[in-house]
Amino acid sequence: MENMLFVLQRLTAMVMGPFVLVHLGLILYAVRGGLRAEDILHRTQGNGFWLAFYGLFVLAAAIHAPIGLRNILIEWFRLPRGWAGAVCGLFGIVLLCLGARAVIAVGGWMS
Repeated sequence: MENMLFVLQRLTAMVMGPFVLVHLGLILYAVRGGLRAEDILHRTQGNGFWLAFYGLFVLAAAIHAPIGLRNILIEWFRLPRGWAGAVCGLFGIVLLCLGARAVIAVGGWMS
């Protein structure tokens, strides 16, 4: 199990690297252009590329972060593996739900 989590975290890190760079680049572009969040959403809503981009980004982050947090809880706070796994599983679900809400906004399905 530990080996699988190690590999999964490394794979999600490889996926997230380019996503983070593109996301930060877009933020810089938007800020320099004076765009507001509303303007950005208006430009991205209904665009399948951005929907897929941010959907995969959210999924990778919702897998990657809880694995790292689980390791911290086990190594630093000496939490039993079962408890750490349960706490981080819930954390991952929360991240996925919050991220899905943002992706739904990008998709244009929220009013």
